[in-house]
Amino acid sequence: MASPDGTLVLASTSPQRRAILEQLRIPFDVVAPDYTEHGDDPVEHAAGKARSVDGGERPVLGVDTVVVCDRAVLGKPANASDAERMLELLSGRTHDVVSGLCLRTPAWEELHRDVTRVTFRLLTPRDIAVYVAAAEWEGRAGSYAIQGFGANLVERIDGDYLNVVGLPAALLVRLLAERFAGTYGFG
Repeated sequence: MASPDGTLVLASTSPQRRAILEQLRIPFDVVAPDYTEHGDDPVEHAAGKARSVDGGERPVLGVDTVVVCDRAVLGKPANASDAERMLELLSGRTHDVVSGLCLRTPAWEELHRDVTRVTFRLLTPRDIAVYVAAAEWEGRAGSYAIQGFGANLVERIDGDYLNVVGLPAALLVRLLAERFAGTYGFG
């Protein structure tokens, strides 16, 4: 059961996730998760984040995203050199943006994985240097932000664009429509 006002709890401090929820007009409160990530499984991390937050009777949303290219998992780069290495790997290739999503209440828990395929254009050393110098890679899985200057790196996308931004919105809307028909304006 949702809270009387329909507010959900976002177990994340990500500004991109907040912006997407605002765009979808889903009321929410932010609570920083108390969870340390180990390993590369975004579903496990989403669940850990959501389970670390007490939402009372309100639904709690946890999300984690990684980029996967040729079985290599690309998280957030440690520094500019690491960002450059990741962008070189992605150049001219197709990769997966994989998000784990956990939506839970005290009575139930939904765990899901969503994948969006993204193809980068062939990047020159100059393209990479200009993008790295812009510092948009900081704190971004795979070293890029598709919703910003990083859009110039992308040739094609197959799947949920907002998943690449940071939250698998189509999946979340479907779950909210199924679990809370009408509460959030869906279903």
